[in-house]
Amino acid sequence: MKFVLNSQNVYDYLVENGLCDSLQEAEQYPSQTSQSNIERITAKNFNLLVTLPDGRKLLVKQEQYNSQGKTAGELFGEWRIQKLLQTFPQLEHWRVFLPELLLYDAEKSIMVSTYLDSYRDLSDFYSKENNFSTKVAAEIGSYLAIVHRDTWNQESYREFFSSEVVRVKPQVSPLLVQSLDRIGPEIFAITPMDGLKFFALYQRYDSLGQAIAQLRETLSPSCLTHNDLKLNNILVAQEWENSNGNMVRLIDWERSSWGDPAFDLGTAIGSYLQMWLGSLVISNSLSIEESLKLATTPLELLQPSIAALALAYFDTFPEIVEYRPDFLRRVVQFAGWGLMTGILSMVQYQKTFNNTGIAMLQVAKALLCRPDSSMSTIFGVAIEEVFRSQNSEFSTLS
Repeated sequence: MKFVLNSQNVYDYLVENGLCDSLQEAEQYPSQTSQSNIERITAKNFNLLVTLPDGRKLLVKQEQYNSQGKTAGELFGEWRIQKLLQTFPQLEHWRVFLPELLLYDAEKSIMVSTYLDSYRDLSDFYSKENNFSTKVAAEIGSYLAIVHRDTWNQESYREFFSSEVVRVKPQVSPLLVQSLDRIGPEIFAITPMDGLKFFALYQRYDSLGQAIAQLRETLSPSCLTHNDLKLNNILVAQEWENSNGNMVRLIDWERSSWGDPAFDLGTAIGSYLQMWLGSLVISNSLSIEESLKLATTPLELLQPSIAALALAYFDTFPEIVEYRPDFLRRVVQFAGWGLMTGILSMVQYQKTFNNTGIAMLQVAKALLCRPDSSMSTIFGVAIEEVFRSQNSEFSTLS
């Protein structure tokens, strides 16, 4: 019989696995009075935030079972990063920007980690504080570059990640993604009526489909990649302004794999662009161009952070230019692909494709089909600095 985690058995589970000091620690909170010390956190997994008597907070996750009594195995992908650090001590310096994982129970599909209550979700921070510090963005770029640089073409790490396959439930339906290659009758069965507007518009742009196909065909796995580096998978310290480092944590490594580094950097940049596009003022009386200019989070406000992110990446991993002379160009294209997957998620989960989606599609098309001329759109006035961090091929672009 499958073990199902709940607020009544979580203390016993922690004691059995050595995460409470003693049975007495759990006995201080019998099941009928411990509810105030256990908080349910809404997420795709079953998450419990447990506050222990000594003040420690633990986040206990259990993957949801499907109708066949199986899970997707995503938590193993997260734990695999912890296992990587245990296997290769030379990567120990990564711990300052990773989650603090304590336990992975494969049999019960449970993972326990330290709850980092001195940090907050970066997406939430940006939306509520409207503060787009270049200091925070630069640290994100630097940490991401460290991961890519340290594992670049290292056979021992590549073998580590190919030794076990993670069963991961895709974020966007594979049928929706595959439909971009060949739109057939099956699309009517998996797409809401409003979403069909997207596919009708997409079919008008042959160059867009060609650019996406070429980007996929030229994927070049060379290092460890996060593969889901959105703003809500980054934490920022509550006291980041007074910090001299360790301001951010890169979390939720469930989809990590041996991959293409341009995808990670492009995804992060695309996530910033989605903040801009998600803040558009939409009205039937406004054109798309007017809506873009009236965004409540204007692109000009985000451009310095996007540029700082890229500059810090290149400063930390300057060799990437030698390895991949077209790296920045591909980053811009992957930012466009990130917008495309955002549209597909909108179609799949929100069952809609409105003017915001149309604006996202227009920007995505520009990034994917015209990456060179789109660089100024992304990096703004800092574009010359970004180019100077690249080789002479890119420094001549304007």
